[in-house]
Amino acid sequence: MTDDVVEHRRLIIAGTGIAGLTAGIYAARANNDPLVVEGDEPGGQLTLTTDVENYPGFPEGISGPELINNMKAQAQKFGAETRNGVIEDVSKEPAGHFRVALSDGDVYTADAVIAASGASARTLGVPGEDELMGYGLSTCATCDGAFFRGEDMLVVGGGDAAMEEANFLTKFADTVYVAHRREEFRAEDVWIDRTMEKVDDGEIELLLNTELTEIHGTPEEGVDHVTLVEHPGGHPKEKLEDPATADEVDEYDFEVGAVFFAIGHTPNTEYLEGTGVEFDDEGYLLTEGGRGANQTATGVEGLFGAGDVVDFHYQQAVTAAGMGCEAAIDADEYLTERERAGELYAPAADPASADD
Repeated sequence: MTDDVVEHRRLIIAGTGIAGLTAGIYAARANNDPLVVEGDEPGGQLTLTTDVENYPGFPEGISGPELINNMKAQAQKFGAETRNGVIEDVSKEPAGHFRVALSDGDVYTADAVIAASGASARTLGVPGEDELMGYGLSTCATCDGAFFRGEDMLVVGGGDAAMEEANFLTKFADTVYVAHRREEFRAEDVWIDRTMEKVDDGEIELLLNTELTEIHGTPEEGVDHVTLVEHPGGHPKEKLEDPATADEVDEYDFEVGAVFFAIGHTPNTEYLEGTGVEFDDEGYLLTEGGRGANQTATGVEGLFGAGDVVDFHYQQAVTAAGMGCEAAIDADEYLTERERAGELYAPAADPASADD
């Protein structure tokens, strides 16, 4: 490549969520001079959470933004550098180092990279979605719930996120409706129990075996109503598309003033496609895992993964922090071995820099 490189770094970390910042803390303490790139959602998903009740050490809870800000300050205290920017492409160069290109045109090189870029909320792709996103349709109840105080609100989903958002929205809504395409929820028992308490109190109503097919309204007036489909056997959209069962599906309009999607996330891994790294069928980064060291290593030497970009199952702040720690330790061991072997990249302007 002939790009003008801003600088060479020993380690670049993609993402400033819990995983990225924990990696930054450990990497900085190990004298690996990490550059932590914030991405297009600085702080990650935790900045959208008002109260974090299950992060160890905070018996009274802590707000997501406060926890992130504290961790960022801690990483910077130990020498991690953070910068605004979105990593657009990462590639493995013939000399063994990485080329990291940002969307603003800046290019860095690095001896190792930790991908801690998290995951983004999924949407349904239904009519009205694009026009009304941000105008009554949201993927973040804690961000936008208060804007619709006194309205009836619809949450779409059946996992922990849906239960959590439905419970949160009862602070503002007249009634919160939860539409789930099956009879059984996928959420943890504690969230189901909390939700059922709200159901008993009349604050939440469940729309089971029900799916959303269209959102109606305008950017000027917001969401007016939605179209729902229902079938007692669940998955009504599939049955609506089957001529043999289409007549059994009940389709109707339903008045709500706001809609919140809580249907999972898509890992932010597109920028890694040029590295040759492997992903699973959902796009999550594949790492070694298993027992012993190097669990966060990918199939590309020097590239490590941590947090929700890897973890499709637990997706908790504390597990992301643990993986960030592991990735920093794995990267440190990799860098130390390369340094001992004299194999760290030496930029042309300073060919001896890597061995000094």
